[in-house]
Amino acid sequence: MTGRRVGVVGAGYVGLTTAACLAETEHDTVCVDVDSDKVQRLTGAATMLDEPGLPFLLVRGLRSNDLRFACDYTKLADRDVVFVCVPTPSSADGSTDLGAVDAAFDELASVLRPGSVIAVKSTVPVGTTRRLAERLRGIGITVVANPEFLREGHAIYDFRHPERIIVGSEDEDAAATVAEICGSARALTLTMSPESAELAKYASNAFLAVKISYANSLARLCAQVGAHVEDVTKCMGADVRIGGHFLSPGPGWGGSCLPKDTASMLHSGRTKGIDLPEVAAARATNAAQPGRLADALEHVLPTPLRASRVTALGLTFKAGTNDVRDSPALTVCTELARRGAQITGYDPRLSSIDPGPLRRCRIVPVDDPYLATKGADAIVVLTEWPSFRDLDWQAIADQAPGTVVLDARNLLDSSRLADAGLRRIGNGSPDGF
Repeated sequence: MTGRRVGVVGAGYVGLTTAACLAETEHDTVCVDVDSDKVQRLTGAATMLDEPGLPFLLVRGLRSNDLRFACDYTKLADRDVVFVCVPTPSSADGSTDLGAVDAAFDELASVLRPGSVIAVKSTVPVGTTRRLAERLRGIGITVVANPEFLREGHAIYDFRHPERIIVGSEDEDAAATVAEICGSARALTLTMSPESAELAKYASNAFLAVKISYANSLARLCAQVGAHVEDVTKCMGADVRIGGHFLSPGPGWGGSCLPKDTASMLHSGRTKGIDLPEVAAARATNAAQPGRLADALEHVLPTPLRASRVTALGLTFKAGTNDVRDSPALTVCTELARRGAQITGYDPRLSSIDPGPLRRCRIVPVDDPYLATKGADAIVVLTEWPSFRDLDWQAIADQAPGTVVLDARNLLDSSRLADAGLRRIGNGSPDGF
């Protein structure tokens, strides 16, 4: 063992990725979670998280004994550094529920020895790290902010190759320790105040949300003036001041971060009497996307939505994951169902998707794309799975003659669909919506 003794609290996407990657670099790693069933599964090298590379690292860490799981916080008593990676969901008013964070700190305060460091990876409102640090200062435990920037579907890669490491602390030794543990020789390390580190995470995610919503507004304008949004955004993305990422229109943004982080940022602003109209507008545009897609279908279908069968291709919030939390695909399906459409849904990860959210959205799941599309009045592409391009669209047309394909992700080849006798409705194009 050449590394440090580290702990991780929380075995979700961030926590489990952090624990597995720290163990990979020969840090003696203990991961604690309050869910005993999850701990038992992980101890047996089983995880429900659909993250490339994670199963291999899990098995490797368990076999080397560099990675262990427990429910008991006393297993963290000898740790040098503990990373807190627990959920921070939104409350109804947009504020952040810090119940899990505070509960974790209560436990850690009772077991950690003086001189240890707690690094908060959970996304928390500005001021949280300082508040927690003041709580533990009297017992010799240092608290730093260490926000994560892991993308689902790329989390292992992102941990191994971070673009930047942010540590918010006024204790130089603690900041250096956390940076060393998380570090990479090629990564930019930025040390700042806890408040700056906390706000940097929210500011980054809110800016991405603004870019996506702007692309969706551009798509609406393009469809009206005869332009192609992909040409417009390609031009924009070629400008190094703008960049091409997050400029693709779609059904809206979602997932476990952008909705709650933008809500929390607006709430924090309100508490200080500061409006953030750009973020508020991005949320308003995003909230309108399901209605925009439903209106487009209403316009092109020969029958009302209440008498139509619609197939949703893609249910996860993005390709490469089985996560449907705040999925824009499900939000669109909910709006279509509200207007009376019968919704059938297919996703390449359907077998590992929690069926509960699908039921609540009134989606009938079908595990074969050809069965799912059979007899459909409309097909809506909602998630950017590359495999949808390779479907036999002639076979689909034969089973669903006259069906309309609304391509919300601009994923499909118009000429290929036209050859099959299908009408494709693109997002942000002259003959689209």
